[in-house]
Amino acid sequence: MNYSTFKKGLALSFVALMGAVTLTNAQDAATTSSSAKVFGGRAQYRTWSLGVNAGVLTPFSNDFQNADINLGYGLSLRKQLGHAFGIEVNGFRGKVGGTNKDAPGGFVTVPVGGIQTAIYGFETEINWAADIRGVVNVATVDFLRRENSVNFFVTAGYGVANYSAVRNPAGGGGEEFVYKYGDGGVDDNKTQPYVPIGAGVKFKVSDRVSFNLGYTVHFVDTDDFNGLPDELKNYTKDKFAYGYGGLEFSLGSSAKPSLDWVNPLALMYDELKDPSLRQEVEALKSRVANVEKSIEDLKKDSDGDGVSDQFDKCPGTPAGTAVDGSGCPLPKAAEPVAVSSVSGFETIQFEFNSSVLKTEAYPVLDKLSSVLRESGGKVTSNGYASSEGTAAYNLKLSKDRANSVKTYLVNSGVSASQVVTKGNGEANPIASNDTEEGRIQNRRVETARN
Repeated sequence: MNYSTFKKGLALSFVALMGAVTLTNAQDAATTSSSAKVFGGRAQYRTWSLGVNAGVLTPFSNDFQNADINLGYGLSLRKQLGHAFGIEVNGFRGKVGGTNKDAPGGFVTVPVGGIQTAIYGFETEINWAADIRGVVNVATVDFLRRENSVNFFVTAGYGVANYSAVRNPAGGGGEEFVYKYGDGGVDDNKTQPYVPIGAGVKFKVSDRVSFNLGYTVHFVDTDDFNGLPDELKNYTKDKFAYGYGGLEFSLGSSAKPSLDWVNPLALMYDELKDPSLRQEVEALKSRVANVEKSIEDLKKDSDGDGVSDQFDKCPGTPAGTAVDGSGCPLPKAAEPVAVSSVSGFETIQFEFNSSVLKTEAYPVLDKLSSVLRESGGKVTSNGYASSEGTAAYNLKLSKDRANSVKTYLVNSGVSASQVVTKGNGEANPIASNDTEEGRIQNRRVETARN
């Protein structure tokens, strides 16, 4: 077979196949989707795959004018580390050969052992070759889909090959290889490192199987791979090429998609267009607006007495009047504090998920402490919580809030026996827990005189 004709036929077949697969992908693009989540991590995907391949091995140098086409075959095992990059271990076998049949006289003359020798051809048996290489998915033809079906890739790595090479001198029996490369003309195996660099395209056949086409050039660290001696210093390092097709099988749970085909940009685009996510964003905007309104309400002080309307129990206080923490006028210094000057019901507010007293509560508690110390009466500290969190947690939080009030009163001189605490959890809300304004009011302690 003419090598040039073979290459043209292979290229045309490749283009036709890629066009057919691309057309198929375009027809079913609307129906293919992925169950993968955008930020779920690598654990939600299959990341291991096993491949088998076969193709043609040819020399890739100017040492011989005609390239023989020989069979090569191999196996691969790949670990996908991300949607665009994986690590692959490869092994293959086969033959590489070439001749000088189109050269003048059907041979070329080279010095071998100091003697000019006419060389007709060579054949190198690759007993085994193994390498590790990186595989990079560089492009796709269906970049708008959550899962790709056609990926273009490039590879590069490092490996070693064990081979035996024979050369055929001109006049040595036509194309029969009669001289074997090695010490004393005997069969000799040699192991040399090589660098594989390649490119290819893969087509998704199913969730488990893909069809790969690739072309790899192997740069061998010697110039005697083709049977010519190392003494030919004017010759460059030898190279050979492997054009192949193969099947790759994705390993792992069938419930997971393959990471090799994931398109994270399309996944993120779909998530951003997801109706439920849009609803969550709008709900969050509404909640932020409610919080901002609540903050503005907390700042509002209509009578200018320094206590916001939210907590002002004596609205409309005349300008210049000294008030306590609840916005009520303070008694004159000359007048004794009477038991009747304190209401039997006081409310202390708390921050979300907190049992720490606000500074605004100190004047109210100081006033209550003064009355209890003078009258010797008793008070019940009833703690409450809003509806966020579990009922058990809110019950504990309400008890902590009630105890915070008791601790403050005892530290101010009130006898511990004068204060009874009780946690009520989410019970007896004084406002709706459906709004932030209502929940703020429900985070409280009510002090009731016994």
